[in-house]
Amino acid sequence: MNNNLQGYLNNLKTEVSQIPGERKEKLSELSESVRKRLNNDKLAKLTFICTHNSRRSHLCQIWAATMADHWGLGGIETYSGGTEATAFNPRAVEAIRRAGFTVENPGGDNPHYKVFYDEGEEPLVCYSKTFDDAANPNQDFVAVMTCSDADQNCPVVPGAAFRITITYEDPKQADGTPQEEQVYDERCRQIAAEMYYMLSRLN
Repeated sequence: MNNNLQGYLNNLKTEVSQIPGERKEKLSELSESVRKRLNNDKLAKLTFICTHNSRRSHLCQIWAATMADHWGLGGIETYSGGTEATAFNPRAVEAIRRAGFTVENPGGDNPHYKVFYDEGEEPLVCYSKTFDDAANPNQDFVAVMTCSDADQNCPVVPGAAFRITITYEDPKQADGTPQEEQVYDERCRQIAAEMYYMLSRLN
């Protein structure tokens, strides 16, 4: 893992200790679903779902993959999708860049960003798509609903072996305000801490 990201992870302890008990219970439930799959010699495929697949679901996908690598956990694959496709929002992209990721932007209306957390690993290719896109698993995966709208509009996720709701406030509310960068960084850090905690339980 690159030095900037390692430093970011080393400074997450305060945020991890402050995760509310109710959220820890949900994160532990997700962790147990991953453990059961790994114990049964199955890949644990996690698909994080929000409405537009533009902010929260991408942050969850990226941090879950990063934390699996951090804890040395094999057999975990992370994906993201929406109930509709738009684009990975540039504000969220900048938040992960500030956190220490290396990001390559090829351009276009819906860029297929390459997100690197380790020079020795293949990058995550992140772009907006629906949760049932061909790039995502279509059966035997864990569906994690990261926003209340997607949770309500998608009570059943076809092909999911397990579905759980762990929602996050949308940083979009701060777009165009003086607090924009701070809010995106806070959401990025919250998700990083929660994925850190969730996967640390498998170590």
